Amino acid sequence: MCVSADIRGVESKLSDVGRLRERGHSAVAGHTLDTARTPSEFLTPVDRGATFIGVVAKPTPKRATYADLEALPPYVVGEILFGVLYVNPRPAMPHARVASKLGAVLDGPFDNGREGPGGWIILDEPELHLGSEPDVLVPDLAGWRQARMPHVPAAPFTKLAPDWVCEILSASTEASDRGEKMTIYARERGSHAWLVDPAIRTLEVFRLDGETWRMLKTWHGNVTVNAEPFDAIALDLAALWERLPPSTP
Repeated sequence: MCVSADIRGVESKLSDVGRLRERGHSAVAGHTLDTARTPSEFLTPVDRGATFIGVVAKPTPKRATYADLEALPPYVVGEILFGVLYVNPRPAMPHARVASKLGAVLDGPFDNGREGPGGWIILDEPELHLGSEPDVLVPDLAGWRQARMPHVPAAPFTKLAPDWVCEILSASTEASDRGEKMTIYARERGSHAWLVDPAIRTLEVFRLDGETWRMLKTWHGNVTVNAEPFDAIALDLAALWERLPPSTP
């Protein structure tokens, strides 16, 4: 065993944690760090029977709870994904604009049945409690077929997984939207998911295929599309981007 290499590894871990503390980071790779403590307090000796003798980050066993969400200030959005608390700022104006426009376009033909087949209940930012733990998610838009949800429940949240979800991507949420949240929606057997990126003007459409998502199509720019599960009407994407800031190259 090379002791000098082990020592360098320990020094590197201490240095990394110290830099994170200086920058005010509070979570790394699922491990919660209390920035009021010194780097050495985050570390615990490795079993000396192992090949490497040094220190490793100490994971926090406590899962986030609904009380953690209730303690957040009202100007942020909190979610619990696989036991980890995610906190993001309220959506920026382009994000909110696209979500509002898309909801308005779909509401008439699919929720109210005006010039369309109806049969859906579509909600903005519903709170979902999914799974046994549960995970707590707030998609930008979600829809349920009325056969599964005849009426909106008289409650602040629902445990019924939606048939369709739409996430409007932003820099702060894209990783969890594409990662943890899409994984949870697939686990709960949602049939379709849309990812919309206002910055680059794209719509990605996914259909659940077994236990995984299958991408059906990605559209870009000012095109008219027929996108599942709302392919009964033609959707003009130009209407979503109208009056937004210039797109990102």
